[in-house]
Amino acid sequence: MKMMRLRLARTAVAFVCGAMALAAEANAWVVGQVAPMSGAGATQGRAYAQGMRLYFDQINKAGGVQGQPVQLVTVDDVGHPEETVDKTRKLLDESKPVVLAGYFGNRNMAALLDSKLLDQSQISLVGYQSTDTRVLSHPQIFSTRANLPEEMAKIASHLATVGITRLALLHDERPDAKAVAELVDKAIAPSKAKLVVSASLSTGKGAMDKAVSQLQKAQPSAQAVMVVASSPVTSAFVEAYRMAGGTAQIYATSEADIEQLAKRLPVEFMSGLSIAQVVPSPYKVTMRLNKEFRDAATAAGKSLTVPVSYAMMEGYVNARVIVEAMRRTQPLTRDKLAASLRGLDAFDLGGYWVTYRPGSQAGSKFVDLSIVNASGRVTQ
Repeated sequence: MKMMRLRLARTAVAFVCGAMALAAEANAWVVGQVAPMSGAGATQGRAYAQGMRLYFDQINKAGGVQGQPVQLVTVDDVGHPEETVDKTRKLLDESKPVVLAGYFGNRNMAALLDSKLLDQSQISLVGYQSTDTRVLSHPQIFSTRANLPEEMAKIASHLATVGITRLALLHDERPDAKAVAELVDKAIAPSKAKLVVSASLSTGKGAMDKAVSQLQKAQPSAQAVMVVASSPVTSAFVEAYRMAGGTAQIYATSEADIEQLAKRLPVEFMSGLSIAQVVPSPYKVTMRLNKEFRDAATAAGKSLTVPVSYAMMEGYVNARVIVEAMRRTQPLTRDKLAASLRGLDAFDLGGYWVTYRPGSQAGSKFVDLSIVNASGRVTQ
């Protein structure tokens, strides 16, 4: 009988704890993310979500925001644009998020904009990985990192210092291809550099070989190749180009995840590759933000489901911006949160600054270059 009473007591405690957890979940501020948790983009999608969760967990342990926990609800779109829209619609209906965050992909972001879901729901999207130039002007989309213009300017500035003036531009198939080429032309103009060839990249060996052939036939030949494409497309190009004997230096935007490339490509192909990074290194402690991220990751220990990476750091940065805006919003509603975001001016995350100004939804201008040396080590 005593054992029976003990079991009943434990069941009651478990029931009460479960009810409390459900109540907390019902009263939580929901941040909604629709991103690739499986498929080709899963590595970055999961890492980004882990970075956001890392900070939200810290905040919740300290009492949450305005007395309520912050809950990240993540839904897998497998990287498919139509899934991004359908899953976002369902997420908005069922989970009632106060803000969306951490979306991925040019075609996915374009599909979301075309759906008008953000406008209809009066909800903001904070933080995304996309180089689609059309996203930059949408009033409800806030970037917590530097965007393509800043990345191109950083790469162009570096090329000018080393005297490289003949460039090639390769980008994935995209509706704003002309705008990307114009952006690059503008970025390299001050150093009197010129594009000797511009071509699109698509998956498939035949298409990749065609792009490599265009590069090799260009006269004069390119001294450096600028690549604006996803990690899978970038790695496929680097492999095809190096195997065909291509020797030009390769510069990629932050879409190309350096951790993924290092796994897919041998050291000899990675050597000399440079990638624009839009957040501080997750592997070094050069500022307070780095240290706080490293401390949070260490404290999380085995609860981290993916390795530390630049994508995880970016998610962590994004969560900090969201929480700061939430703290400034009274009462905390979707439309008022957007107003608080627009009011963020010189918000210091610890050496990394986020500022939104009228007509500009790009919160940061921080860009650094990761350069892989001959031994395969990343230097900055």
